[in-house]
Amino acid sequence: MSHTTSFHLPFSAPTSEPKSPLKESASDSIEITDDSTLDGVFRMRVRRTPHTVAYVQYDPAQTSWREFTWQQTANEVARWQTALQTLNLRPGERVALMAGNCWEWVVFDQAATGLGLVTVPLYTSDRADNIDWVLTNAGCRVLLIGGQEHWDELQSIRPTLDHLDAIVSLRPLTNPTRNLHTTDSWLPKQGKAAAEIITHPGDLATLVYTSGTTGRPKGVMLSHQNILVDVKAGLNSVAVHASDSMLSFLPLSHMLERSIGYYLPLVAGASVAFARSIPQLAEDLVTIKPSILISVPRIFERVHGRIHEALATAPSLRQKLFARAVNLGWQAFLHRQGRAPWSPALLIQPVLDRLVGAKIRAKLGGNMRFAISGGAPLPSDISRTFIALGVNILQGYGLTETSPVISVNRLEDNEPVSVGPALPGIEVKLGEHNELLTRSPAVMLGYWKNPEATQAMIDPDGWLHTGDQVKIGPRGHITITGRLKEILVLSTGEKVPPADIEQALARCPLLEQAMVVGDGKPFLTVLVVPKAGALTEIANSLNLPSIDDKALALHPAVCRHMLEQLQPCLHDFPGYARLGGVAIIEEAMSVENGLLTPTLKLKRNVILNRYQDQVDTLYAGH
Repeated sequence: MSHTTSFHLPFSAPTSEPKSPLKESASDSIEITDDSTLDGVFRMRVRRTPHTVAYVQYDPAQTSWREFTWQQTANEVARWQTALQTLNLRPGERVALMAGNCWEWVVFDQAATGLGLVTVPLYTSDRADNIDWVLTNAGCRVLLIGGQEHWDELQSIRPTLDHLDAIVSLRPLTNPTRNLHTTDSWLPKQGKAAAEIITHPGDLATLVYTSGTTGRPKGVMLSHQNILVDVKAGLNSVAVHASDSMLSFLPLSHMLERSIGYYLPLVAGASVAFARSIPQLAEDLVTIKPSILISVPRIFERVHGRIHEALATAPSLRQKLFARAVNLGWQAFLHRQGRAPWSPALLIQPVLDRLVGAKIRAKLGGNMRFAISGGAPLPSDISRTFIALGVNILQGYGLTETSPVISVNRLEDNEPVSVGPALPGIEVKLGEHNELLTRSPAVMLGYWKNPEATQAMIDPDGWLHTGDQVKIGPRGHITITGRLKEILVLSTGEKVPPADIEQALARCPLLEQAMVVGDGKPFLTVLVVPKAGALTEIANSLNLPSIDDKALALHPAVCRHMLEQLQPCLHDFPGYARLGGVAIIEEAMSVENGLLTPTLKLKRNVILNRYQDQVDTLYAGH
């Protein structure tokens, strides 16, 4: 790291522990066996490398980044275990945590896991009524929160909170109650780690509630074995070393970040730094200089957008230099992958890379070996640009129900239009309508208290039905082609995948968000949220009088102009996928207003209900 001051807490000698069933090897990576458990892996990691840096976190009080070793982390886990044991919790009981990514999140999870408890992660951005449902459905006895802002957000569900054995806040609160504590008063000064291993590989380790776009979230039951099988398969696909560092910013309540950004580096011995916030992510990347990044497409889309905004006003020579660097960088990538011959033009590629690619990589810290992109498709032109500029983006795919990774591209075999081949030990095949089916020890135990939903998801032969339509290439690369449950069927009989069209529309510089409508209708329309200032920009281009955004959103000329700007984005789609109308909505779709799930998926039915009048107007007379 650079541009920062770090300091270390005093080291402590490792405590004596019972013999772990895990095998030790000469390397820093821990070998996962059939007997492995998450708490057992943690104890072995502490024994293996007690004094190496495990986690890095910004300390606002000291205005510096603070490092924690594995032994310091174990000492803190022991404090939490001592406090939790005063509540007489039995193995298998559930404890919830609602906090941003931080060292304490890991500590609480490890403390609970080591006592045989089941952790239930909550999204800090989720609505109080959803949190109420999860706490009640899971039967949670303890809740960890980040601080006053979370406590204030939960006041509408006080009856549920009052029945918990304890609510613990990481930061001071202004209005504590009977069962509400802060860590300063609740944790003992010193702790004693659990004296014996009480977990088994098949035990339930966590309940992760999926943020369904319809209905209440379902609790996905994942065992120690489920998660560790997936971690082991991931490490066998893309190497992670003890010298690697990660920057954690995706919510740890999401299994992608939790499995690959937390448990996997624990097994490999790599360090993890917790980003301060999304707005500060660019600065944190430069400071931490991670070698691995777990991300979602939106981050790369934003960087890509800023690059092209800057290029739009740059001199012609700079634009040509950038285009040439991308073109030759892509050719060099294909040559390294063995998919294109060498060309004399590649002789100048290293020079162009120093002039263009190196500057882009510096914005990402300048030390990145690769980035994993998951959660949604990354547009091919964006992945191509970054890969050509030396940012190795590996797209992957999975579900919470599969712990979560099913497939990922490899560094030596990266087909960016695909989500890669299945991980070793993960079976995949095509089902009816080209649906991807998967079977492995990483598949969930089932849905909590919901056997009907479990049977609908996993067939009698153990194949989990993903709901995603795919094609599988000759070398096993999986390409997502659609979604069975998210298909709009026009009244003409044509079937349209809305997510693909929305992804294409996202490239329009006027748009912030879009949702395609048209099920049962003769043509497609779209609800759009414009970017800040976009409506004023349109009004100026049309020489319209100065009026507010609310009036502009309803102005026929503005809507026509917006529609004209959107149509070219769909030039690669069939004629029936063209847009017949657009409605401009002022309010952004968010988790807070109930229009997005905590994982930022559109709640299509909720959005349709809210804007039904606008949709009806678009189809009036047809």
